[in-house]
Amino acid sequence: MTQPPSPLTMLLSRHTRRRQFITLLGGAAAAWPLAANAQQAGLPVIGFLGAVSLDTERVRAFRQGLKEAAYVEGENVAIEYRWAENQLDRLPALTTDLIRKQVAVIVPSGGTAPAVAAKAATTTIPIVFVIPDDPVQLGLVASLSRPGGNVTGVNFFLGEVVPKRLELLRELVPAMKRVAVFVNPANPARAETLVREAESTGRAMGLHLEIFNTTNGREINAAFATLTRERPDALFVLPDPFFNDRRAQLVTLTARHAIPASFPARSYVEAGGLMSYGTNINDAFRQAGVYTGRVLRGAKPADLPVVQSTKFELVINAQTALMLGLTVSQSLLATADEVIE
Repeated sequence: MTQPPSPLTMLLSRHTRRRQFITLLGGAAAAWPLAANAQQAGLPVIGFLGAVSLDTERVRAFRQGLKEAAYVEGENVAIEYRWAENQLDRLPALTTDLIRKQVAVIVPSGGTAPAVAAKAATTTIPIVFVIPDDPVQLGLVASLSRPGGNVTGVNFFLGEVVPKRLELLRELVPAMKRVAVFVNPANPARAETLVREAESTGRAMGLHLEIFNTTNGREINAAFATLTRERPDALFVLPDPFFNDRRAQLVTLTARHAIPASFPARSYVEAGGLMSYGTNINDAFRQAGVYTGRVLRGAKPADLPVVQSTKFELVINAQTALMLGLTVSQSLLATADEVIE
């Protein structure tokens, strides 16, 4: 006959379940209690829908934009955060959950997939996206100047700067002939476009490009193991929220294997990467915060033109260049928006 659990066993079991529950809540979003309290107090709630995991810099930039529009989280607005952790098939359920919370506006970020999921889920709740792809081609808006529905936001450029990035990398690594290219195939349409752009530019520059599909940390490690054997002249990381989420791993491995690398955003260089050229994505998130504030004050997305963020920046880490034995030319130094010493 099965013995009933002892009081100690029952207590430990309750303690374990409680600890797991607290961990789940903490990992999901630190600001949920604020959002719940705000809902009880009748404050508007923003649903922030991310494709990967928490990026504090971009969330901070978004909050800065909200502040410029006179909204401060925890005071007169709350934010419900949902992160898909690079599991894009979770986005529809996460969006549905935000809709059940009766959020006043949804802010999809971290690539195209969250915006598409939000658009498919509601035609009434305002949506303010932050995306790198053409929102007209995606069917998110009727036109950039007159979105025409419940969706608007900020469109920043990534793929369009691939040729310029390769040229800048060649200037820093003049002997460059063989280049490894990292791409995340999770978004096939964008991955194919980016690879096609890189290969076309590479051929024109006389470069040999080897493409590596990487969708998780294990595959990144495996790709670097191959690079160690093949010793390409440089690494070129194509833009993707997943890579930004794994930037510490990427920067660490490029340093360990002494591979010059070009990255799509300054966050990599601030973490120790060699160089980046691309849109100031933090500024795009700030602009999305401003737009979200305007929507909360009653503006209709249909009447708010899509903002095209065109603030580009070249950032170089001089210490990393020195460690790699590279000389940063005077022309590059003069062109750079920032040189991290």
